Amino acid sequence: MQRRTFHGALCASVLVHAGLARADDRWPGKPVKVVLSQPAGSGPDTVVRLLGDGLAKTLGQAFVIENRPGGQNVIGAQAVARAPADGYTLYFATAAALVTNSYLFKTLPYDPLKDFAPVSFVADSPFGIFVRADSPIASMQDLVARSQREPGKLSIANEGPRTFGGMIARLINARSKAQANLVAYSSVGVALQDIMGGHADAVVADLASSSQFARQGRLRLLAVTTAQRVAGWEQVPTVAEYLPGVELSGWMAMVAPAGTPTSVVTRLNAEISKLLGDPALRERILAVGPIASAGGSPKDLETFLHEEHRRLGKIAGEIGLLPE
Repeated sequence: MQRRTFHGALCASVLVHAGLARADDRWPGKPVKVVLSQPAGSGPDTVVRLLGDGLAKTLGQAFVIENRPGGQNVIGAQAVARAPADGYTLYFATAAALVTNSYLFKTLPYDPLKDFAPVSFVADSPFGIFVRADSPIASMQDLVARSQREPGKLSIANEGPRTFGGMIARLINARSKAQANLVAYSSVGVALQDIMGGHADAVVADLASSSQFARQGRLRLLAVTTAQRVAGWEQVPTVAEYLPGVELSGWMAMVAPAGTPTSVVTRLNAEISKLLGDPALRERILAVGPIASAGGSPKDLETFLHEEHRRLGKIAGEIGLLPE
């Protein structure tokens, strides 16, 4: 009886796994939903729509972008973490959702490392330090020197101490021993308008939302926050060239709910890599601000995420960022 029961269970298990394998082979057999924690029209929104259009053409199914902003990315991330792991719900994540939130909240309704299956790195999203085009501040050296000479008078606008822009501003203050006045704004758009209106001295903002003003000659880009100089802005130095170790950049990656079939993850990774290897698509993404990154396996992304957690943990300690 026990042998017959085991044999029956084994046959059932084989049939189930065979059925799953056939389902994986047919993926995608229906439209795929891609959740994004940012609003329509944002930099990440533009990038994921370009990517979604390309995937739809190569895979023969619609990739439907669902914007679920709010809650500092928690709403969108939690929705995907709880979604079926069948390959039909994906998450176009940013550094905030998968790394930074761990150092901002005492508790999260999702685990950034355990609840998602890494699929593919997509793009870096550099930040920059901007001043008005007619500002007497011509470099990072000028900015730091002035803030040291006149403590508390030079103002650096950002989106708040618990955002990427705010963390960068605090790290610059900490590393340079400067005493700039860090002014929090409700959004980067409001901060940029205040800079151009002469109500603040500098602003930390992502290139995706602000580079257009520099190209129009309304702002001057003093430095970028990536480890290397940014494509398209090669004449602009990095902050790290003046303050070694100050490297903090946003990024975007595609992940899926943990447990998503490996065959689906592998195929999706391959298709995204092909798309990001297309110079035309890379140029369209660069025009928005982010820098597309072709190649890299799901394992590479997993390693990167663990390294980012280690690095951000050190930075959070240095600038006194405490979870709430």
